[in-house]
Amino acid sequence: MNYQIGNIIEGTVTGIQPYGAFVSLDKETQGLIHVSEIQSGFTKNIHEVLQIGQKIRVQIIDIDEYSQKISLSRRTLETSFVQPPFKRKRYFTNKNKRIGFRTVGEALPVWVKEAKEMLEKENSNR
Repeated sequence: MNYQIGNIIEGTVTGIQPYGAFVSLDKETQGLIHVSEIQSGFTKNIHEVLQIGQKIRVQIIDIDEYSQKISLSRRTLETSFVQPPFKRKRYFTNKNKRIGFRTVGEALPVWVKEAKEMLEKENSNR
């Protein structure tokens, strides 16, 4: 096997499963593109992106030394990325009202005062 991690090669899709696509790199070598490496973003159905017999460019991202299995990726070769379906960030609270946690520096004097008051109260009850 003459392949190395990082090589970019052309292969032919020979099989598609729900977990990924098998790609023939040459007559004796085959690799797998995991579903997460087919494209950036979420891939619901691999058949919408790849077809059996299709020639594709892939990059070798891993070679298992023991089993000689090759992991491939199309995602690493992308120049434009799939945009997520949502457009704006939503907040659970109104970010403009400055409601939330204070920094430790702001809260520490209050905590020290409360602790002193509690200690004084306990000492006076004894």
